[in-house]
Amino acid sequence: MPPRPNARGFGIGYRALDDRDLPFLTALYRSTRESELARTPWSEEQKQAFIAMQFEAQHRHYREHYPEALWLIVERNGRAVGRLYLERWSNEHRIIDIALVPKARGCGIGNAILQDLIGEAAAAGKSLSIHVEKENPAMRLYRRLGFEKREDKGVYDLLEHPCTPTPRAGNAIR
Repeated sequence: MPPRPNARGFGIGYRALDDRDLPFLTALYRSTRESELARTPWSEEQKQAFIAMQFEAQHRHYREHYPEALWLIVERNGRAVGRLYLERWSNEHRIIDIALVPKARGCGIGNAILQDLIGEAAAAGKSLSIHVEKENPAMRLYRRLGFEKREDKGVYDLLEHPCTPTPRAGNAIR
């Protein structure tokens, strides 16, 4: 599991996801797409069908392309509030996806989780990367935390944080 020195202060923990989490994950996925859905003339039934199809395609894609990843449910005080999918490669750590329910957004939880992931990657001497949609409101948070665009992927930017290790007492970086 990822370390939690910052997230612990928000009551954040992680657990492996299982099939019982799929309804929660589908609803979470929808919450990240509400602004797009609001612009469509679709009925609620059409929106639900579209979300179910898109979530399933994304879920299948992630599982196929990142088979060794950590598939985690983010919990706050024991209640599911998000997801974190993380791959630890030999040269970098990749956040495949991170999302929080609307009530958990904008209150510092995402910042704390990201700070913990940056710290973990730094301790391993690796960078931390993530694909972020250009119009994602969280882009401001990534920029504030020091993520920089490594590659333009069309709708997405591949962002990278260099994760400079913090010197430890008696183990200064040269």
